[in-house]
Amino acid sequence: MKIKWTNQSLSNILEIEDFIARDNPVAAIKFTDKIISLVEELALFPEKGRVVPEFSVEQIREIIYKNYRIVYLVKKNSIEVLTIFESHKLLDKENLIKSKKN
Repeated sequence: MKIKWTNQSLSNILEIEDFIARDNPVAAIKFTDKIISLVEELALFPEKGRVVPEFSVEQIREIIYKNYRIVYLVKKNSIEVLTIFESHKLLDKENLIKSKKN
């Protein structure tokens, strides 16, 4: 399966990396690398993540890493990373729709 990143998800990961880098640039790079490797694993195991509880739609799934939710859409031949955000927040429909348009 091919992995696709929405503009929203790329923007999210860069913001997170910049935030962490303020205190520890090396940790920021390691964190980003780990997120990318977790997403790459989805190509082999697309159903690895749980169904996003806010939507209960089988194709919209997430994996959680540290304090972040990585939300993705399982398609027939691809995985589309929709957004990445802090796990204490709820995913709302507007953010999901915005990420799909980018």
